[in-house]
Amino acid sequence: MLGLGGHELLIILFVMVLLFGASRIPELGRSLGSGIREFKSGLRAVEEEENEEENKKIDSSEDV
Repeated sequence: MLGLGGHELLIILFVMVLLFGASRIPELGRSLGSGIREFKSGLRAVEEEENEEENKKIDSSEDV
């Protein structure tokens, strides 16, 4: 896991609690998760558009 041991993870967690407070950490996790979901759905939408464009090009070249 990125070369981090147990002690390093505890130190990082402790620093996060000091910076953000214990009540804000779950809120930050939810925000991060929803941001990742939105990013992935945006990527899927772009990929679908590209696939549709490729299919239209293939279909139009078969008609010729």
